[in-house]
Amino acid sequence: MIATAFAQKPTAPIPQACPNGAEAKAAYRFMENDAIAPAALRQAHHQATLERVQGCRLVLAVQDTTILNYTTHPKTQGLGPIGKAGGPLIGLLLHSTLVLTPSGQPLGFVHNAVRVRSGRERMVDRHRRKLADKESYKWVESLRACQALAAQCPQTQWVNIADREGDLYELFAQALAVPGPSRVDLLVRARHDRKLADQAGKLWQEVGGWRVAATLSVLVGRKGDQPSRVAQLQIRFGPVNLCGSSAVSAPPTLQVWAIEAREIVAPKGATPILWRLLSTQPVTTAEAAAEKVGWYAQRWQIEVIHKILKSGCQIEQRQLETAERLERALSIDLVVAWRILALSKAARELPDDPISDWLPTAQWQALACYVSQRTTSPKQPPTVRQAIRWIAQLGGFMARKGDGEPGVKTLWRGMQQLDAMAKMWQVFHSEERSQKCG
Repeated sequence: MIATAFAQKPTAPIPQACPNGAEAKAAYRFMENDAIAPAALRQAHHQATLERVQGCRLVLAVQDTTILNYTTHPKTQGLGPIGKAGGPLIGLLLHSTLVLTPSGQPLGFVHNAVRVRSGRERMVDRHRRKLADKESYKWVESLRACQALAAQCPQTQWVNIADREGDLYELFAQALAVPGPSRVDLLVRARHDRKLADQAGKLWQEVGGWRVAATLSVLVGRKGDQPSRVAQLQIRFGPVNLCGSSAVSAPPTLQVWAIEAREIVAPKGATPILWRLLSTQPVTTAEAAAEKVGWYAQRWQIEVIHKILKSGCQIEQRQLETAERLERALSIDLVVAWRILALSKAARELPDDPISDWLPTAQWQALACYVSQRTTSPKQPPTVRQAIRWIAQLGGFMARKGDGEPGVKTLWRGMQQLDAMAKMWQVFHSEERSQKCG
């Protein structure tokens, strides 16, 4: 019931999202219940995601971290520093792994971890600590979670994708050490200009000297004030042997495949794209290299879902007394954020499916009647694409010829309007049924 209330009014605080005062009070009691483990709440969604994965030949498991800022709620207990050098900012760190199809349809989360910094961690020499004691261990945890799930669906190929922060020797070693049905390949954007075992130079110089194998067009998502655009990229690729960075003992070299995607001409004011990717999956053709670049281009979707969490679900505005209570609310908001993103992408990826696969009967019937200005709903539900456009129009989407498909912002606004319509629809039809029975 709480999840339904949050989903129908994703931008509303708890008292406004719940239908009445009694249910709002019950929601707060639920968040305050120490017997409810946040990880257990997320596990049901993770299991449902796994069921969706099992019908896929290939899935992309994108992992990333976002910072949840609760500095404006200084009385909330259990928060930690989130600023640089132990500054005054406080909050939580959320590390998530979102599963996508290669075309970008979000299937759900398979791993989420909430971390609180102690405040003393940055004072300790991180280079002397074991990886398991470092914050960067989160990248390995995500990979291991995917490896455990991959063993349960051996017919599906898994690719774990990470940004530059995930460029860790130990992460590649973990991926290459697990063969068979639990194998999960890695695709990571290189952060370190590593030494190569069989070359005098370093990684970036070596890759940049290879011949251009292909030119690829890639859709780049909006970033800050820069609008989305189609970038023309030059592709280079080849095998490399990476050296470890340990000064105490020489770790074994790791054979991976490197891909460079370099934007030829960037628009004025835009930063040219330069992706240096490392893959544990063999890349022996230009087609395979272009495929990996296309996979990495889908990584921006986890940033979109973090935006939905903050701007749509207003997770940073939740006013609860402890970090544990915030995490319970976050566990529900994560599912709501996934649903909003999945609906938005379904309009592009599954446009002809019936909207009844996504919305309850009262919602799609109320929506159809509102649009048609009729009191009788159609026998067949509208398509996903048509219904999503209608909902987005409730949230301010203009639906003009050149506007393209609606985004998540107008969608979550429209969902709030749709909730009110559906409730009135149910009231009127309940009265009609009562009069007929009388």
